[in-house]
Amino acid sequence: MSIYDKIFKPHVYTLPNGKSVEKKASRAPIYTIIILAMCVLSVKITGFDMAMLTQRIGQFFVILGDMFRAPQTAYIKYVWGPLFDTIKMSLLGSLIGSLLSVPFAMLASTNVCPNKVVVSIVRVMFSLVRTLPTIVTALVATLVFGLGTLAGTVAIAIFSFAYIGKLTYEEIETVDMGAFEAMEAMGANKVRAFISAIVPQVLPFFLSNCLFNFEGNVRYAAILGYVGAGGIGIILNERIGWRDYPSVGMILIMLFVTVFIIESISRYFRKKLV
Repeated sequence: MSIYDKIFKPHVYTLPNGKSVEKKASRAPIYTIIILAMCVLSVKITGFDMAMLTQRIGQFFVILGDMFRAPQTAYIKYVWGPLFDTIKMSLLGSLIGSLLSVPFAMLASTNVCPNKVVVSIVRVMFSLVRTLPTIVTALVATLVFGLGTLAGTVAIAIFSFAYIGKLTYEEIETVDMGAFEAMEAMGANKVRAFISAIVPQVLPFFLSNCLFNFEGNVRYAAILGYVGAGGIGIILNERIGWRDYPSVGMILIMLFVTVFIIESISRYFRKKLV
């Protein structure tokens, strides 16, 4: 039997009772070949150069050493304001986007909204908005609202709207619809039935997702300053431009501590909710 037959052709086995069982050939070799071909193609398209990587990777650790060997502690007083701006626009953007997503998540749920056209339109909208990178949304927002934290807040709200909306309508479709249908049979409209019967079931998951989204937005908001959307990204971009690596190290340390604290608090409350 050739190697081709061993890999790609089905095998027939005879059981002790005399019956024959056919085992389909594994498709793993085909998938492996496809993945390897895609990797080779990606290397050619992107111009990935392993030799350059091995030669220059040491500079990465040199810069990290400049950042964290002796962080510029005197720069802390300039970090507090932008850091709080980052937290505020992350919190406000997450809150606005999450609340706005609820009625649209209701319209995107097939077990709540019987109109398939409306469901499809809302789902496509969620998909389109979710594909927009937050930094691109922030760049557009700065053109509309000007430079500052308002643009960053809008960008985060748009991302949170699509992210929480998708998770919420998927969660709504898994709930027990008995109470919802009973309230409709008693004469309640869909909104009232939704609030009374479905919201209590999805609320813990909704709040947990909102907390997870908020802690992620604090990290994402750190780069929005690169397009003038306010927050700590502005001074981070400025210090990197001036090659002031000790100050960059201080900014990153404060950002890390802040994100760690927020994630710890968020993780505690999410465990209580689920």
